[in-house]
Amino acid sequence: MTKQEAPAISAEESLRITHEQGWTGGHNPWTVALIVTMATFMEVLDTAIANVSLKHIAGSLSVSPDEATWVLTSYLVSNAVVLPISGWVATRVGRKRFYLTCVFLFTASSFLCGLAPNLGLLIFFRVLQGIGGGGLGPSEQAILADTFPPAKRGMAFAVYGMAVVMAPAVGPTLGGFITDHYSWRWVFFINVPVGIVSMLLSSRVLVDPPHLVEAKKRVGPIDGVGLGLIAVGLGTLEYVLDKGQEEDWFNSHTILIFATVAAVSLVSFVLWEWKQEHPVVEVRLFRDRNFAVSNLMMLVLGMALYGSTVLLPLYLQVWMGYSAQDAGMALSPGGFAVILLLPIVGKLLGKVDARYLIAFGFLVTSVALLHMAHTLYPGIDFRTAVLMRIFQTSGIAFLFVPINSVVYNGVPPQKNNQVSGIVNLSRNMGGDIGIALVTTLIARRSQFHQARMVEHVVPSGELNARLAAIAQHLQQLGVGAVQSTKMASAQLYGEVIKQAQTLVGTDAKRSEHRGVEPDAEVGLVDGRPCDHAVAFATDVDGQGALAAVEREHSLQARPGCPGENR
Repeated sequence: MTKQEAPAISAEESLRITHEQGWTGGHNPWTVALIVTMATFMEVLDTAIANVSLKHIAGSLSVSPDEATWVLTSYLVSNAVVLPISGWVATRVGRKRFYLTCVFLFTASSFLCGLAPNLGLLIFFRVLQGIGGGGLGPSEQAILADTFPPAKRGMAFAVYGMAVVMAPAVGPTLGGFITDHYSWRWVFFINVPVGIVSMLLSSRVLVDPPHLVEAKKRVGPIDGVGLGLIAVGLGTLEYVLDKGQEEDWFNSHTILIFATVAAVSLVSFVLWEWKQEHPVVEVRLFRDRNFAVSNLMMLVLGMALYGSTVLLPLYLQVWMGYSAQDAGMALSPGGFAVILLLPIVGKLLGKVDARYLIAFGFLVTSVALLHMAHTLYPGIDFRTAVLMRIFQTSGIAFLFVPINSVVYNGVPPQKNNQVSGIVNLSRNMGGDIGIALVTTLIARRSQFHQARMVEHVVPSGELNARLAAIAQHLQQLGVGAVQSTKMASAQLYGEVIKQAQTLVGTDAKRSEHRGVEPDAEVGLVDGRPCDHAVAFATDVDGQGALAAVEREHSLQARPGCPGENR
């Protein structure tokens, strides 16, 4: 089949070719795969590096850090709304036209974001950017599903996985470098040349299969009710997940109202779409057990991937004092490990039952999270952080490709657009849920641990003597008497916080491992089980440490300690 012959093929023949050989439009399938992956990598990378630049954006535009978070929230809301309806829009206007429109909108809005003179315009342009970005991933995945036959999709989705998994890994490093050495505006400007190249190449190699051209003619009228319900439902749900912890969840009237609106809208949407002859989202696909289970697994994968991606760099930056760039460097090797494993998994998929690969992937990911809960400690070195991240991402490689391949099994090729939109929504919503759970757990368990530990920092002769020794040493360095006493106490309190946050880190990892919030205190402190004394290192002059509190097991019941019977 040549590029000239492709448009003349009938819809029935197009379906047969797509299922048996894959639809390439006369081009090399790997050329198509690499070109469409370019735009998705750009979109995912932009999402990751924008997080690092928030404080720079706030300072440059003279707004508070809380106001600057709307730069992220606005993008996430518009992105979430577009994801599930992208399949319907692609079918209605043509997949190639929709894809190129998304690339153009994302590229143009990126340029405008870089020029934005104030926060209001930046948020508006980010909404446009989210609309464009929301259609890129589903369109690319649908194109790959049609370009490669089922037997060869494993390698195709391995390429897609490289973009989706690698971009969040290198994003913080690249974002930190750009904002530290140039300006936060270049975080958006770097998308422009990539977007232009992607549009030029995509316009030359992409060809819609004749069965999609025929399906475009049979698309029914616009379902305005369905569009409205899903836009309101996902928009309000995204707001709840993004702002919930910041506003104290259901103690906030705003969060309560938005959560209620989201629940009512989404339930009404499912009931409405189930009865429609031409639905915006093919919710009836969930009648297929394979499709439903695959989306559930993708939701869990999103929670594990993004939840763990948030926790480790947060620990390194906030509690270990790493810069954003250094924290990103700790994550990057994990991304490279995934790149090495994904092609292997893609080849295995043609020889091994996908169910076994998925089971192995979840097992490795679960063990990795449990391992991190038992090895996280204050003063963790860079090498240990890198190895923990590599261990985590190794399991994800065995999940991403098989799940993305299995979800298309048994679904007619003409519905691939719908499948890709839904499965991408599942992954993104899983990520949002995972991030919301991790941030909430960190905030609340941090308060709990800190309160319990401070209860046992009581005045004693040994404590007073050691505080006096620290204060005396500070005075020898030229600090005043009053100030040295305050600094000695502050150092002690700082170590209390560090130890409490270490326990929070182990709590979060155990929570991801179990799927529930821990019901008892768990964790390692200074690399030792919690039935050892907690030493609060106050290395003022490199000479020893200050033992300031009771043994850790006295803070609560012993069954919370690792290694004890629970």
